[in-house]
Amino acid sequence: MRLVDITDELAPTGTLRASINLGNPVLAQGTPDAPGGVTVDIARELGSLLGVPVELVCFDAARDSFTAMTTGRADICFLAVDPAREETVAFTAPYAVIEGVYAVPDGSPLTSADDVDRPGVRVGVKEGSAYDLFLTRTLAHAEVVRGSEGTSVFSEQRLEVAAGIRQPVVDFVATHPGTRLLEPRFMEIQQAVGTARTRSPEAVGFLHTFVEDLKATGFVAAALLRSGRRDATVAPPAA
Repeated sequence: MRLVDITDELAPTGTLRASINLGNPVLAQGTPDAPGGVTVDIARELGSLLGVPVELVCFDAARDSFTAMTTGRADICFLAVDPAREETVAFTAPYAVIEGVYAVPDGSPLTSADDVDRPGVRVGVKEGSAYDLFLTRTLAHAEVVRGSEGTSVFSEQRLEVAAGIRQPVVDFVATHPGTRLLEPRFMEIQQAVGTARTRSPEAVGFLHTFVEDLKATGFVAAALLRSGRRDATVAPPAA
């Protein structure tokens, strides 16, 4: 498939519209008018490769970024791979990996992430986040409580557990005496580039190769370093 055909498919309006989730500070920072971070860098690099301008469509939550992708408001997205999302979004292999962790009150009897799934335990999550989807699917006994942030609903409703991505949860614990981190991580969150599942296998394959090249050349590592995010690691090469 020719590059011009790939371009027509991935950017049918002549502009590559990239859905950016500013609600995940590991992957995107700044404001809608001046966003930055690894996802912004990848979007601009893809636009340069395709030879089209890039429009960054910014949101405060993954669920809104996902909706933009599935309703045709965006051509690509940057989200965690999850089976529920894969029904409508075709993902590349991950470009970065981050961790999901728990926080609890100091006096909590929970001593490990493995202790959380038990009756009477309520876990605060950010609604529509990757860890919301994961915990909703995997917790058999604990209750998932959704809010604007896992740590916010944890504090507001005095829940037993807060869930979130590692660095923001670590920052929360550092600024909220009486809380502590639970180890180990409860999940590894694989961040990938996505596009509509209706795209051709050739277009999806092009994105997959593009992401693998960015990992292999050090582009992703450099982008994470520039944005000061040491709480994410470059994903290993795809098998």
